[in-house]
This record gives sequence, structure tokens and C-alpha cells, in this order.
Amino acid sequence: METIKSNKANLDNKRFIFLEIGLLITLTIVFFAFNIKSYKKINVETLFSQQAEITEEIIPVTVQETKLPPPPTKQITKIRIVEDNIEVESDVEINVEADQATVMAEYIPYVPPVQKEEEEIKEEQVFVIVESMPSFPGGELELMKYLNSNLKYPTMAKEMGISGRVFLTFVVEKDGSVTDIQVLRGIGGGCDEEAIRVVKNMPKWIPGKQRNVPVRVRFNLPVKFTLL
Repeated sequence: METIKSNKANLDNKRFIFLEIGLLITLTIVFFAFNIKSYKKINVETLFSQQAEITEEIIPVTVQETKLPPPPTKQITKIRIVEDNIEVESDVEINVEADQATVMAEYIPYVPPVQKEEEEIKEEQVFVIVESMPSFPGGELELMKYLNSNLKYPTMAKEMGISGRVFLTFVVEKDGSVTDIQVLRGIGGGCDEEAIRVVKNMPKWIPGKQRNVPVRVRFNLPVKFTLL
């Protein structure tokens, strides 16, 4: 005979539900098991004993001693009492017996010598090249005319047959006058002296200028002597 079971009494249909319920209960138990805290007993006495055994090295602190300066010495002023009956020596002679006929030496007061202060004359700078060089009035042609008309050939130079050029150097001052005439290279026979004389008697030049200001300028000039 076949056994007849109703669907309500059949447990095979509810097997999956029971399995899920069992897994849920198991997971819950495991979760609570992991969350339970376990406390370990710590021996306090051992901790204090370990701390007592550890000794820290103490570094001594050095204090620098500052030496104070010695106290200032007190200056004591000693007062010396001099008796009134001490004689004081004097170089002044007093003639008590002098009368109107006595000749007295004239008193001349001492006057210290007056030191004269030496005035330092600062020589102004002499330029060699400037923006506007000095020039003879009328230019180079007038300069040549002046030299040819004023030069006198020295007799000694003629007799000895000396000819050539005398190179002079001089300073054209701020006012155009000619100073400090020197011979750079001469030829002798009186030609050097004649060249200096002619240049010394020149009229005033047009002074040189630097930044539109008149300045002292050194100028070189050749003077030619030619035998005819």
C-alpha cells in the first residue's frame, strides 16, 4: 500500500528554510564570540620595578663665572699746610734806593712770533686734448704769416749752416696767454732761443674749451728755420 502524505506534513519543502535559519544562528554566535574582549592581567609591581632600574644619565650644567671688575680706587687729596714764615725766592730785583737820576731799562714785552700760514697754490690741471683745441687768431695761415714776419735768422746759425725745425711746447692759459714755453727738440746755433722769443711775443690765442668751459691746454708747435 502507498503511504499518502499531505503537503503540510511534508518537511522536504521546508529543508531550505531550516538551513538558512541554522546558518544565521551560527553566524550570530561567531560574531558575538569575536566581540568578547579578553583582559590580560598586568603585574603593576613589575612595571614599577622596571622603571626603577632604568637610570638616566644626568649631564652636569657648567656655569661660567663672570669676574667682576675691581672696585675703583678712591683718590685721596692731601692738603699740605705751608707755614706763613717760609721765604719765597724771586728773580725780580727791586732797587729801593732808585731816584729820578737812576736810568731804568726799557721794558720790552715779549711778543710770540707769528707763524705765517703757507698758502697752498693748487695748480689747475693742464689738458692735452680737449673738445675745442686752442687756436691762433685767424687760423694756421695767420700763424705762419706771424712766424715768417717775426723770425730773425741767428747769425751763428747762418755762419755754421744750421737749418731745421725747433719743436716747442707751451701752455695756452684760460685767457689765451702763452706760458711755460719749453724746447722739446732744438737745433742749436741760437735758433732755439729765437723760437722761444717769437712764441713768447705772440698775441693771445683763442683758449681751448672743455664742456664749453675755458681750460688750460698744452700745445706743441714746430718752428722752421730755412737758409735761403
